Amino acid sequence: MSLYTTYFKKLLVGSAIASTLALSGCASTGSSLFNSSDNQSADPRLTQGNDAQFFNKSGFQACAAGAAVGVIGCMLSGSSNQAQCAIIAGISACGVAMGANYYLDQRRNEYASSAERLQMMSKDIQQDTQKVIARTETARQVMAEDRQRIERLEQEMAEQRINQEMAQNDLAGIDSNIEILRRDIRNMQKTVTEYEEVAQLERQEASSSEIQQVEQDIAVMNQQVLALQQEVDDLYSMRSAITLG
Repeated sequence: MSLYTTYFKKLLVGSAIASTLALSGCASTGSSLFNSSDNQSADPRLTQGNDAQFFNKSGFQACAAGAAVGVIGCMLSGSSNQAQCAIIAGISACGVAMGANYYLDQRRNEYASSAERLQMMSKDIQQDTQKVIARTETARQVMAEDRQRIERLEQEMAEQRINQEMAQNDLAGIDSNIEILRRDIRNMQKTVTEYEEVAQLERQEASSSEIQQVEQDIAVMNQQVLALQQEVDDLYSMRSAITLG
């Protein structure tokens, strides 16, 4: 086991426990640990719910928050070795969120053969792709309503009957939505890149047939991310056409 992995396990458990305390504190106060106050005008569908939690945080935040849930389970399980249970929970929560080298190091500790590692990697990519799809479905609902708001504002401006205060509030909400979605896309793209780097490292040991399925899975995920990016860019262009006097 590498020194990096050993150090990270210790760091992760400590961070997971800290995250557990922070998350429980937020639950009691009704505040959010990672949501910025700048996004208070954003649509709640983009800031709340399961699909809002996966791509809206950095790799370490996502890892620590996920590990915190596992640590709570260990504490409540009555396990005879809660420390080891917490480590396992933390490691499994990270996946590729902590980077290609860590992910590959983790998998090599678990599986000796490249074929087994690539099989697990394929499953991980497919699961993350489903998270991208779920996020995209939510985003499309919000963006459809934002487009309707923009069209309404354009009509009101053309008829010179626009309410400036209400229009500013509408645009602030749309801008917050776009900001959140662009952040999500950056994190999605980072996930794709990390998987590509792992595949490149595994290609040195695996046969072409073994790596082919993983590359196909990465391509599918990337296509989903690119499709969402195009829709967000289209909404941004539509929004940019409106300037209040």
